[in-house]
Amino acid sequence: MSSRALEPQEMGAVFADMDMTMRDFFAPKARRGRPAKVSTRPAERPDHYKVISISLYVEDIERLKTLVNTMKRAGHTRANQSMVIREALRQLDTELIPPQR
Repeated sequence: MSSRALEPQEMGAVFADMDMTMRDFFAPKARRGRPAKVSTRPAERPDHYKVISISLYVEDIERLKTLVNTMKRAGHTRANQSMVIREALRQLDTELIPPQR
C-alpha cells in the first residue's frame, strides 16, 4: 500500500459526491412546525442563592471531599460540598474562634 497523498482528482474517487456530503454534514436540519420562540428578556435567576467562587487550601479541599464521601456512605445520598459548607456556616460560633495575633 502506498503512503503518498492523494491528488485532488483522485479524491473524487474516494468521496464520490463531496459537495452533497459536505452540505448534508454541515447544513442545519430542517425544522417542522413553528420556529422556536426567541425571548428578548433575560432568563430569570433564582434570588434565594448566588454562585460564588472561593479559594481553599488543598488540605481543606481534601477534608471537604472526605466529609462529603463519609456522609454519602452514611446514607446522605444528596450530600455535596455546598451542603457541608452551609452546615458548617450554620453551626459556626464566632465566640469560640480565638483572636488573631
